Amino acid sequence: MQHRVRVILLTPNNTMLLIKRIRPGIDPYWVIVGGKIKPTDASPEEALLREVREEIAGEAQIASLLHTIETDGERQDFSLATIDKWNFEDRTGPEFSQEDRGEYLLEEIPLTTEALDAINLLPKEIATVLHEAAGHGELLAAR
Repeated sequence: MQHRVRVILLTPNNTMLLIKRIRPGIDPYWVIVGGKIKPTDASPEEALLREVREEIAGEAQIASLLHTIETDGERQDFSLATIDKWNFEDRTGPEFSQEDRGEYLLEEIPLTTEALDAINLLPKEIATVLHEAAGHGELLAAR
């Protein structure tokens, strides 16, 4: 089973960092920072921190596991974390150098249901979980 880790990064500005994907022939969509756990990662938490360093050149402080999605052959763990500094220009992830993968834009999205409703966040299941958490104030409380 493929195991992936993803992290909802909560900023001091009461926003979350998401990556907007723009690909030819597809409507723009947003994804959460993260990726596959590699055999060289000592733990899922280490994989998560590595992905944050690669994708946004930041250092996160993991708070808790928020949700897990399991499908045929894949498990995705979504964690909450805080982050104070990042530099998207210094990202090093291998996907960013592949021209055929389209654009990657880092965006700060307010921790509100209205802001989440205004974007196409994938996968839809985590979008629903975040919408509910934002509606109950749980995302602001986690910061």
